[in-house]
Amino acid sequence: MPNSSSISEFLLLPLADTRQLQLLHFWLLLGIYLAALLGNGLISTAVACDQRLHTPMYFFLLNLALLDLGCISTTLPKAMANALWDTRAISYAGCAAQLFCFVFFFSAEFFLLTIMSYDRYVAICKPLHYGTLMDRRACATMAAAAWGAGFLNSLLHTASTFSLPLCQGNVVNQFFCEIPQILKLSCSGSYLREVVLLIFSVSLGFGCFVFIVVSYVQIFLAVLRMPSEQGRHKIFSTCLPHLAVVSLFVSTGIFAYLRPISLSSPSMDLMVAVLYSVVPPTLNPIIYSMRNREIKQALRKVLQYAIFYLQYRHNFLT
Repeated sequence: MPNSSSISEFLLLPLADTRQLQLLHFWLLLGIYLAALLGNGLISTAVACDQRLHTPMYFFLLNLALLDLGCISTTLPKAMANALWDTRAISYAGCAAQLFCFVFFFSAEFFLLTIMSYDRYVAICKPLHYGTLMDRRACATMAAAAWGAGFLNSLLHTASTFSLPLCQGNVVNQFFCEIPQILKLSCSGSYLREVVLLIFSVSLGFGCFVFIVVSYVQIFLAVLRMPSEQGRHKIFSTCLPHLAVVSLFVSTGIFAYLRPISLSSPSMDLMVAVLYSVVPPTLNPIIYSMRNREIKQALRKVLQYAIFYLQYRHNFLT
């Protein structure tokens, strides 16, 4: 049996068995990827360029869009390339880099969503202290903490996973490299350290989830005590998108990693992986722009400027 020192590449799970379906999956993934790039790119540009959006909530939204871009760019380009060129191979170093980047962006995003729930809690339940608790330095520190915690978490998991001896072949039953599939290739009984790390990460994630739930319970109690219906509507319009993003993120992650073993199969694992790695980064910009008037106005200005620039460039060149 091969060991980790003799493995130079891994074989990923193909998206389809026939060439026609492979090309169909390539164009489908390309459309999803371009939609995610466009949506998150527009959100990032709108927040960066519009002075009215230079507030803590939109600063964290900018970070969320950047993490979504990184998350979906870690998995889809390689899957599209494999589908287009009819190959399954990914190098050992490429697999390690893909796993590191995915865990980094995925965990940093969850930490950031936890911080965003705290931001909404302070804004609604402690409005008089909002300027002090959520000043620029505090926001930058919290965002850096989310990115740093994601980096450290990913570094530990990647180092632990790829230090294991692999003696179950090199076939990864997923369209990208992820920790559970790499652990299946390790020698029996050698992955206890990584299991301990996974339990710690799950416990930390559960703590973040409890914090989010408690924050929103406090928010809803504060909103229900408000006499103004217009004020309640305004607060709900800023909280519901974040709550929808958190629900989508957590529900897909829980279904991916905590579903019964009886529901596990290569095709089901593939569908679930697409669900939690592709769907949230693609839908998050849509969720945040649907009920947010300020984001819509900023996006309209960005699109108008882009159209004006293209027309000016066209007229100048002709």
